[in-house]
Parts: sequence; C-alpha cells; structure tokens
Amino acid sequence: MPELPEVETYRRFIDELAVGQTIAAVQVNDAHVLATPEDQLRAGLVGRTITGTSRLGKNCFLELDNGPVLVLHFGMTGDIGAYRDEPDAPRFTRVALHLEDSGLRLAFIDPRKFGRIRLAASAAAHQAAKKIGPDALQITAAELQQKLSRRKTLLKPLLLDQGITAGLGNWIVDEVLFQARIHPERLGSSLIEKEFKALHAAIQLVLATAISHEANYRHFPKSFLIHAREWDDSAAPGSDAHTFCPRHPKVKIEKYYVGGRATYICPRCQPAPAGT
Repeated sequence: MPELPEVETYRRFIDELAVGQTIAAVQVNDAHVLATPEDQLRAGLVGRTITGTSRLGKNCFLELDNGPVLVLHFGMTGDIGAYRDEPDAPRFTRVALHLEDSGLRLAFIDPRKFGRIRLAASAAAHQAAKKIGPDALQITAAELQQKLSRRKTLLKPLLLDQGITAGLGNWIVDEVLFQARIHPERLGSSLIEKEFKALHAAIQLVLATAISHEANYRHFPKSFLIHAREWDDSAAPGSDAHTFCPRHPKVKIEKYYVGGRATYICPRCQPAPAGT
C-alpha cells in the first residue's frame, strides 16, 4: 500500500511534470475510482491550469487556478505515471489527464481499484470532511503527546489512526516504534515525556529516510527494522540471515499481531509492558 513516503514521491513527480500545465481533457477508463461523478469531474478540470501540489498524509492534492483541488488517494495499489501515446499507457491506467502544453498524459494507475479521485473545495475542506489529523511530518512532539497521553489504547493502533496523525502505515509504525525502543502494546497513556520526544523524533527519522530514498526500502540504513521485516522476500529459502535485530545480532525479531496487523519487534529493544 502506498504510504506517506510513496505519496510524497508521487507528489514530487506530479509537481515536476504537471504544474503550470492546462488540462485539455479527462480520459476515464474506469469510473469505479471516481468519488466525484464523471461529468462533474470533467467540468471541474477541463480548461483549468494546475498551479501547485500539496500532500496530507496519504492524500495528494493538485491545486487548480480557480481554487478547488483534485484529490488523489491511492488505496492499496495506486501509482502515478506519464505517457504520450495511447499504446504506451501504463497497464491499469484508470484515469488520465491530458496536459495541453506538453502533450503528455498524467496517468492514475490502480490495479485493484481501491484508490479514489475527487474534487474538493480545498485541501483544508477535504481534511475536515474526512476528519484527517495533522500530517505526520508536520505534527509537533507536543501535539503528539497531547493526542496520545490520555488514551488507554494500544500504541500501535493509535499511531495507525489517520484521525490522530496522517500518513503512518503498518511498516512505518513498526519501524518508528523500533527506532524509539517502545513496545507496540504500550498504552498511549503509559508513555512519559521523554518517550513522546523519542517517538516524535523516530517518526521524523523514518519518514525523512524513506522520502530521501524515494521509498526504495532496500536502500535504507542497515540499522532499520525493515530489512528484518522483509526477510521472506530478500533471504534465500530456509535462510534466517535477516531475522535478527540490527542492534543485537543474536536476538531474533519476533512477529505477531497487534490489532489484527502483522507486527515485528525486537524483544530486547522493545520490552513488553507488564502483564503481557
């Protein structure tokens, strides 16, 4: 699933390719991904110029010259591409914006069709309508503490809650908690100020690292848990070469489920709370 780092990479691609371009036509290959009716979408986009881009969590916004924004949410398998001629269209292109000046077409690609495209009055209006919290790159340590400190709920589901902070997905939360040395089954209310600061710093570290590597996880530092998470894909059959903590080479990473989500921890770095 595209997470905040992937969506930021998509946003930068769109920003370079499409800002300043006028939308000449809207090609809808599959209306299933439209959250705004096709006729309204076409009326709101054709003839409009893309003046900028922005992002909130996993949502990407194309800003239009008359005020509204086009909201792209990529679901589980969404992506962005570009092409010039129809035979070169990426597979699973559901919607394409024809850009007048460059002659390129901006493709919204989504094999499983869980993504959505809609018009909104503004990014702020979409945030309010969908009850999305502050972006994970923008939230302050004080805001994070204020949102979590009174919650007697497991920390991992809290961090996955897009209404608390937007953009943290499953692997990111595991990585953040590993870097902060906090167990995912701690209650939000159990953290002390020092731990909130460590949690906030870890969020910034993980997201900045992922964005700098354009979400190519194989290029992450060896100190990251992601390499242990991916051992089934990256290690030879039967090998456990990637199953150990990068800090403690003799301690195996444990996998289990928290809130129904696959979760990876180092039992030494992230001691379990009492009673678990």
